[in-house]
Amino acid sequence: MTKNILIVDDDCDHAESLADILDMRGHQVELAYTGEEALARFNQTDFDIVLMDVKLPGMNGVETFLEFRRVRSDARVMMMTGYSVEHLIREAVDNGAVGVLRKPFNAEDLLDAVENAKPRGIVLIADDDPGFIGSIVPVLTAHGYRVETASTGEEALRKMCDRHVDCLLLDIRLPVLSGLEVYLRLKQADRLVPTILVTGHIGDDEAQQLRLMAHDLLIKPFDPADLLHRVAELGSLAGPGAESGAS
Repeated sequence: MTKNILIVDDDCDHAESLADILDMRGHQVELAYTGEEALARFNQTDFDIVLMDVKLPGMNGVETFLEFRRVRSDARVMMMTGYSVEHLIREAVDNGAVGVLRKPFNAEDLLDAVENAKPRGIVLIADDDPGFIGSIVPVLTAHGYRVETASTGEEALRKMCDRHVDCLLLDIRLPVLSGLEVYLRLKQADRLVPTILVTGHIGDDEAQQLRLMAHDLLIKPFDPADLLHRVAELGSLAGPGAESGAS
């Protein structure tokens, strides 16, 4: 699949050699040699992926990446480095960079990285607590997920039926139409996707029953890192056959 790619590297020869490789595979490629130049181009064009050198003059690659994320939260960036700058790399990965290419890398490594840097899926959060939604949405968007929200069971059911969703984060105690009712209606309509049920403190027996029903269960309050881990794991369930349900 053809991608629109931005390469950001102050080593002109290296940048042009990468562009030649990608161009031969049919990709559309633009070059930038500083973080400031890259940011200006990023503001003008919707790139599928950016290959970003960590060490850049002026604004470094991680700083540039973080600015990209302020412009578009779903920016897809692969960091490149030939230096020992682990603290910078870790900052980029923690904030949602899709990976790291360590120089020197070969053409096969480059093509594999570009092909595998696919956008993460769409997560629907169904919860009537604005504070909870406000705390979770930035975590997911910062790591490349697109997020939809619903504050009632009816709204969640409508959005699940009207559009494509890869993962559902579903509070079991929604107003009017409860989360469990939403789940059962989706199952009856053969519209289930990988689902994480969310609830407050409950007994062990009820928790076990809920875990058997859905793909996963999170009990509030939970660590956002735990949510990211579980959503990523459930991502492998999305796709053909995922809507057939958990049981």
